[in-house]
Amino acid sequence: MSILFRYVAREVMVTSLLAMLALAGMFTFFDFIAELSDAHSATYTPLVASLFVAMNLPGRLYELMPLAVLIGGLFAWSRLSLGSEFSVMRSAGLATSRLVLWMVMLGVGIGAVTMVFGEYVTPYAERAAQQMKVRATSGVVAQEFPTGLWAKDGRTFINIRELHPDASLVDVRLYEFDAEFNLKLMRRAESANWQDGHWMLHQVTQTIVGENATQSTQQADQPWVSAVTPDLLSVLMVVPERMAISALHAYIQHLEENLQDSKRYRIAFWGKLAFPLSAIVMLMLALVFAFHPPRHGGTGGRLLTGIMLGLGFYLSSRVAGQVALLQDWPVALPALLPILLFGISAFAALWWIERR
Repeated sequence: MSILFRYVAREVMVTSLLAMLALAGMFTFFDFIAELSDAHSATYTPLVASLFVAMNLPGRLYELMPLAVLIGGLFAWSRLSLGSEFSVMRSAGLATSRLVLWMVMLGVGIGAVTMVFGEYVTPYAERAAQQMKVRATSGVVAQEFPTGLWAKDGRTFINIRELHPDASLVDVRLYEFDAEFNLKLMRRAESANWQDGHWMLHQVTQTIVGENATQSTQQADQPWVSAVTPDLLSVLMVVPERMAISALHAYIQHLEENLQDSKRYRIAFWGKLAFPLSAIVMLMLALVFAFHPPRHGGTGGRLLTGIMLGLGFYLSSRVAGQVALLQDWPVALPALLPILLFGISAFAALWWIERR
């Protein structure tokens, strides 16, 4: 690994980190302003809202990685170009193919760190943030364990073994206690779904615990009124785009084994696999702007162009995912299509510059 490569990599990494900090600060401020609209209760205060926004910061950093790398690369190459360092590199025989190889190597490293971050940090921070907000806004305490989701609603402890995205529940167990915390009633339902403002339990086994004996009865359906609503459960779930790859794979297998639609999760799975490649594409786009003649100015215009390209990449990825849900597209296409289009455009621009 040459000294020149380490120098260029350091320049790009430092400016990318500064761009990430600036973008994270701006988006965190916007998130906090949006969250203040909910911070009007005695338990969900602006301080708690600030903590919620801070706990969501890892997910925001993960999403901003391509844009930060593109802006950082633009700044780094602009500095090298305006200082005539890039011209000296080229005059010394540094080929475009070598620069491309350097950017690919650096992009692979950034992508690997991004993948590890998205696998082991983002999902857990997202879930912890949502659980904290639910506890502060609704008073329901909920936590996920290997035995399923546990929640407390008043004196009732709720255990949900499976929670599906369509708000249907599987294997629901309710434990009701009296004021002295003595168990007085147990209910177990094979499934439950939301109907007309309440839950409808199906295939219910109810056990009343008396002082001297217990009595069990069975019912086909039984209504259940609770503060635990589908809206509350939905925020306890991490959205597919921020789930870990291993968790996505396991859930896709579960859905397919039960003959359920897994397309949204398969699209998210391929998106998570392809997302680290965006660092390579963004560095290639930034490299295109390095061939601007030195001291000709235009740094602000190039930065604006880079931001527009980064936003275009982000929006095209999201739009492609939504269109793929509506159309019969291959699930890998929305993840790979923006990367291929922007990557081919970057390589075509570099080829044109080299030929010129």
